[in-house]
Amino acid sequence: MLEVLRFWFTKDLKYVKGKPCKPYNSTLGEFFRCNWEEEDSFPMVSELRAAAGDSSESSGKSKHSRNSSKSSLWSSSRKKTDSISSMKKLTGEKVRVSYLTEQTSHHPPVSAFFVDCPERGLTACGYDQITAKFTGMSIKVSPGEHNFGFFINLQKRDNEEYHLTHPVAYLGGFLRGNLTVTVAEQCTITCAKTRLKTILHYVEESWLGKPQNRVEGVIFKYDPMNDNITKTKDVPEKDILARISGAWREIIYFSIGPKSKTQVPLIDLGPLNIGRKLLPPITQQLENESRRQWAPVTDAINARQFGLATKLKLELEGKQRLRVKEREDRGKQWSPNFFVDAMTPEGKPTLTAKGVEALSALQRGEWELSEN
Repeated sequence: MLEVLRFWFTKDLKYVKGKPCKPYNSTLGEFFRCNWEEEDSFPMVSELRAAAGDSSESSGKSKHSRNSSKSSLWSSSRKKTDSISSMKKLTGEKVRVSYLTEQTSHHPPVSAFFVDCPERGLTACGYDQITAKFTGMSIKVSPGEHNFGFFINLQKRDNEEYHLTHPVAYLGGFLRGNLTVTVAEQCTITCAKTRLKTILHYVEESWLGKPQNRVEGVIFKYDPMNDNITKTKDVPEKDILARISGAWREIIYFSIGPKSKTQVPLIDLGPLNIGRKLLPPITQQLENESRRQWAPVTDAINARQFGLATKLKLELEGKQRLRVKEREDRGKQWSPNFFVDAMTPEGKPTLTAKGVEALSALQRGEWELSEN
């Protein structure tokens, strides 16, 4: 669960390191694919606990002894993260992670996605859909009705499946001309097989002062057949296995047990950089592949020819509407190319044979795809 939480706090690194910007309006059937090849440079959570003197072997020691030894090991926040970063030596070997997403519905706008890392026996999937509305001084962004979050499967851990839901985000700073993202309310991570659940509460920001980006949470044992606890304050203390705290833009800590005062760094976002995507050359991309489809608009924006960019964008969207009308006139039903269904009741997309082959080709480092 702690390893999954580490992923959770790094998945939106682009909002920590970059500025929010309006994306293009994806067209029906548009798709995107890429690889990441990254070196596994961070220690397992079990190593962090051992370094902090909180391993299972130390369970027989007195509470006072454990706390004093851990306090001496972790004297400051940055020193903690520096120590754990140096625990694992780089080997030069990289792990390949492949990603495929397709716009499966335009009304409502929904995209299915699938992440695959066979080397680690890891997959993730879900539907991406958001709803947005003005709330006076900001825009509230929430998951859409078909967005049930992430579903992560760990094949090498007896197919444990973790279900991660989304909190609410606010986009503000319009009056100052400096857009900012804040997160509010709460989200959950559940694993029915291990009977573990995490509730994360994103602390509401004050109207005055600088955003603190605070998040608090608990990991606890739960009953999948009677999952009725939705707030951290309602979790029985006897069921709490660990607590989570920190700032989601900076450092996240965990502590073992319901009352431990020793906080161990789980992840420090400060030194992290956004992973570099490996993409097929434009010449090997299909017509409805995102980078190729929007390339003329992107080039015009980069050249600061905004009038031309608007013209090209409207032309592209007009062609999409024309395709929709032609299908309707022929009585033809559109269906996704890489995913079986545009949407599913449980929020978990399934790959078609073409989708399976597209991901397999990415894992082999091959870019060629047949036309849809």
